[in-house]
Parts: sequence; C-alpha cells; structure tokens
Amino acid sequence: MSLRLPTPAFLTLQNLASQCAVCHSWPARRICAACVARFGQPAMRCTTCAIRLASGQAQCAACVGKPPPLDACFAAVTYAYPWSTLMAVYKFGQDPAWAAVFAGLLLRTPSLAALLAALQSGDWLLPMPLSPERLQARGFNQSWELAKALAGQSGTCARPDARLLLRIRNTPPQSQLKREARLQNVRGAFVVDPLRAAELRGRQVLLVDDVMTSGATLFAAAQALRDAGAAGVSGLVVARTE
Repeated sequence: MSLRLPTPAFLTLQNLASQCAVCHSWPARRICAACVARFGQPAMRCTTCAIRLASGQAQCAACVGKPPPLDACFAAVTYAYPWSTLMAVYKFGQDPAWAAVFAGLLLRTPSLAALLAALQSGDWLLPMPLSPERLQARGFNQSWELAKALAGQSGTCARPDARLLLRIRNTPPQSQLKREARLQNVRGAFVVDPLRAAELRGRQVLLVDDVMTSGATLFAAAQALRDAGAAGVSGLVVARTE
C-alpha cells in the first residue's frame, strides 16, 4: 500500500486541521468559529436564484420577469474572500476533505433546515455532474463530495446519488463566457439516466453545487430534471457571486 502525499503547492500549514486557514490561529478547525462568524453571516437573497437583495425583497427583477426552473435556491456565502480562495483549494488542490467544512457552512443557511426536514425517503440529493473528461482531469466531483457530506451531517431522508443526473456534453468552463453564451453553452448538456427516470417521477430534488455565477448551469440541470418528471427542484450552492 503506497502513501499518497499532498500536492506540494498546497502542502502548507494553513491546510492542516489544527490551524485556521483564514486567520491562522492555533488551535482551530480548518476555519475557526470567529472567521465563520466574521465572513459567513447569512444575507438576504432572492428565493429563486440566491442573488443578494436589499432588505424586504423576496425575488430579484430577473426572476420575477422570467422565473427560473427552481422552486427555491439557497447560498451559504458570497463568492468573495476568503471563500473564493478556499473554494479554489478545494476544487483544484486535490483536497476533498474541505467538503465537510462547506457542508457545515451550508447547514447555517436560513430556511434550508426546513427544506431538508421535509424531504422524504424517495426524494433525491443530487450533485451537479461533471463530464467524464472534466472528472478525469480533476480527479473527483466536488459537488458529489458536498452532497455526501451534507447528507451525513444533516441526517436528511433524501438519497444522495451521483449517477441519476448525467452530463452528456463536455462544455467550455462557464467562467470564460458572458451570460448569453453561458446559457447557450449548457443547453442540452444534462439528461436523466433513461433507465432510471421512473425513480425521479413525482419526487423532490435538491441540486447541490459549489459556486453559482449566472445560474445557467444550475437552471439547465433543473430543467432536465423537471422534463424527466421531478415534482419539484431546488438548488443549493456554497457560494454565490454578486
């Protein structure tokens, strides 16, 4: 049995569990309670796309004008320091153990506990799938690790599954595209496994992802689930851009 060492670029003290990755205090978890309190305060967000809103609003103008295929959407934090840096370490630093940290952050999201409690044993907790090419290059699906950690920490009755929703096209990264190009880029990129579609019909689905920017990818996946017969689809992301 060989010992797999961490990637040298990320072999730093801030990635050890005994030191906070943000303020570097000792001893601490990967993120200490003080940094979570400072940088992870919940914000008022649109109920269907999770963009930050002014107090008193329920939905943004874009969702009012064109409702997305989501019944609800939740985001734990804004995609900014320190979360943007830590998310990069998680996704590209070959450190899936961060999933447990981010799952704990997700569980602090207002109203999410009620949704998780309402999910039944036949409902689904689905990660955003990666294409086979992207999965091979990265080595793991960060959304799948999040879904598993969330299921374990929340005790939800919904089942996590990485093969019910499939990505059938390897598309260019959304970060390289503008909004309209993003929508076109992911159109038709997701399908439900046709041999398992019956498992989805009439069920509730919670889609889990790491970062949401325009919402194009999440919306395309949600539409594929609705087209396959899902009774309701909600989205959950760790970080949402402004």
